[in-house]
Amino acid sequence: MHYDVPYKTKQFFFVLIKISIVVGAFYFIYSKLAENENLQFGEFMAFLKENDTFSTKNILFLFFLSIFNWVFEILKWKHLVKTIKNISFKDALEQSLGGLTASLITPNRIGDYGAKAAYYAKQFRKRIVLLNLLGNMAQMTITTLFGVVGFIIFVNRYQIDVDYYKVVRFGFLLIMLSLFAVFGIKYKRFSIKGYSINRILEYIKRMPSQTHLTNLSLSLIRYLIFSFQFYYLLTIFGVDVDYSRAMVLITSMYFLASIVPSISIFDVVIKGSVAVFLFGFVEVNELTILSIITIMWLLNFALPSLFGSYFVLNFKLPKIEE
Repeated sequence: MHYDVPYKTKQFFFVLIKISIVVGAFYFIYSKLAENENLQFGEFMAFLKENDTFSTKNILFLFFLSIFNWVFEILKWKHLVKTIKNISFKDALEQSLGGLTASLITPNRIGDYGAKAAYYAKQFRKRIVLLNLLGNMAQMTITTLFGVVGFIIFVNRYQIDVDYYKVVRFGFLLIMLSLFAVFGIKYKRFSIKGYSINRILEYIKRMPSQTHLTNLSLSLIRYLIFSFQFYYLLTIFGVDVDYSRAMVLITSMYFLASIVPSISIFDVVIKGSVAVFLFGFVEVNELTILSIITIMWLLNFALPSLFGSYFVLNFKLPKIEE
């Protein structure tokens, strides 16, 4: 028996979902600051006040870097969506920040995929999910390329004791998984959202090479911005380390943290643990590193997600004919 849900009931649940996303985002931001076992909020604020390192110029410059970080992410999304339809910078901003807010409490930012897809009519949604995946893969590619180089230099420079048996075993497992994946793609036995892997790969191949190049270029610019922002925070806190040495540690940190599955709200905890380990080799104070990680998270995730809350609350489903 088919039962139609009344329009007002649908609207009520729709509003309830939007409010739940925003309340959830605010709660998790609060809990991360107030209930962080690694760095108590009172200790964090006292440390900042004690060091008195933030001048107006420094604060403005840090905000400037965060704004540019997100400007290039928004431009990347606008450029990717252009392969389906043209959208304005304002639309791309709304979708990017709204998606960030929705993703904050989901594992590996999965909520971002659903949130961005919701902005489009049903016939576009599968392709929107795929484009979002391409954008994230490009960012991950840049992180991995820089991170592998940085980590190799780090291991050699600081004579880290590496268990090569585990590395070889992990490499063998990775090769086997890759072979199974290739086998599955060849015989079209796997699919994503109803699309075979072969069909997805063909869709990617048909996209203009300029689209992929721009996607990677904007991801690279973003990476250079937020990695420099981390270095700038090190200098603000009086850490005496040159840019090249710092980048070896920063690239290694982002690489190691990115390969650990996590809920976005705990991303700061994972990065904090990795950073404390890495920067311990150049004798940087643990409290300094945890404070920098927290500031980076506040500037590049928490604060933009608060702006994104406005777009979530004002979100309206697209028209069918869009």
